[in-house]
Amino acid sequence: MDFEPLIEKKRARLVEIEQAMSAEDFYSDQRKAAEISQEYNFIKKLLKNWENFEVLLGQLEDNRELAGGEDEEMAELAGEEIPELEKEVERLTGEIQYSLLPRDSTEDRDAIVEIRAGTGGDEASLFAGDLLRMYQRFSELQGWRVESLEASPSGVGGFKEVTVKVSGGEVFRRLKYESGVHRVQRVPETETQGRIHTSTATVAVMPEAEDVDVELKPEELNIQATRSGGPGGQHVNTTDSCIQVTHIPSGIMVRCQDGRSQTKNKEKALTILRSKLLEAKQQEESAKYSEQRRNLIGSGGREEKIRTYNFPQNRVTDHRIGLTLYNLEGVLAGQVGELVEGLQSSEMEERLQEAGLG
Repeated sequence: MDFEPLIEKKRARLVEIEQAMSAEDFYSDQRKAAEISQEYNFIKKLLKNWENFEVLLGQLEDNRELAGGEDEEMAELAGEEIPELEKEVERLTGEIQYSLLPRDSTEDRDAIVEIRAGTGGDEASLFAGDLLRMYQRFSELQGWRVESLEASPSGVGGFKEVTVKVSGGEVFRRLKYESGVHRVQRVPETETQGRIHTSTATVAVMPEAEDVDVELKPEELNIQATRSGGPGGQHVNTTDSCIQVTHIPSGIMVRCQDGRSQTKNKEKALTILRSKLLEAKQQEESAKYSEQRRNLIGSGGREEKIRTYNFPQNRVTDHRIGLTLYNLEGVLAGQVGELVEGLQSSEMEERLQEAGLG
C-alpha cells in the first residue's frame, strides 16, 4: 500500500498543530494543551520513522543492485547487509502502519488494575499476590509508578482483593490485555500428597477516567464513612477512615480503606468508581468490534479465561493467541513483555485489516 497520501495528511496536521501551539492562549486550557502536545509528539515520531524508512528503502535497493553486480567482493559485502536492512524495513513498516491507525483515546492513559482472588480459597489469594508482584515488577522495568488504592489482605499473606494505579507512558495500551481470568496450577505448600491444585484470580484493567469521561453527580452518590476492618495494623482497625461510595444508578459500590485519611480514601474511591463506570461504557461500545478482535482483547468481561500459569511444567500459556513460554519464573518476575508484544501484534494485524492498511 502507498502510505504517502496518509503521510501528507499528517504533515498538514502537524502544521495546524504548530500554529495552534504558537497562540498566546494555548495553555489557557491545560487539558487540551496536553492532548495537542501529545498529538504533536506522536506525529513527529511518525514522520521521523517515515524519513528513516525512505532512507532504508534506498539503501536496500542499492545493496540488492550491488549484490547482483560483477564485483564479487562488493556483491558479498552488500549481500551480507541485506537481511538486516530487510528486518529494519519490516519493523518500521509495522511502526508506521500502527501510527496511521485511528487512535484510541484511552491508550496513553494511566491504568487502574484490580486483582481479585477467585476459586481456590487461600491458594487463590496467594496467586492474587503473585500477580500483583508480577505487575509491580513489570512496571519497574517500564519505568512506571505503582500506587496502592485499596487492599484487602488475606490471613495467609495474599490478597482477597487489591487495586492499584499504574502511571507512566502508554500504560493502558500495554496492560489492557491482562483483563480476564488467570489460572494457576501448582502444588500448594500445605499439600502433603503432592497433588496439583487449580486456582484462579480475576484481573480487571481499566483506563483512568477523567472528569469529562464520567460525570459524578452528588445526588447520585451515597458516601459513607465506616470502620475499617481486616488485617492492617492497630490504627486501621480503630478509626472510621474507610470510605464506601455507591453509585446509585448503576449500583456499583467502591470501598477504600488503604490510607488513614478519609479525604484521601474518598479521592481514591472516586478515582476507582470513575474508571469502573468508564469500563462499563466501553464494554457496551466493544460490541462494535469484530468477533475476531473481541476474541483477542476480550470484551473486558471478567469471566474469560485468558492465561494459565503451570508450575510443574514451568509453563505460561496465553489462550487467546496460543503462545506458550517455558519461563514461568521470569514471567512472574515481571518479564511479561513477550506476551504483551504478541498480543499487540495480533491486535494490530486485525486493526490494520479493518482499516484497509494491511
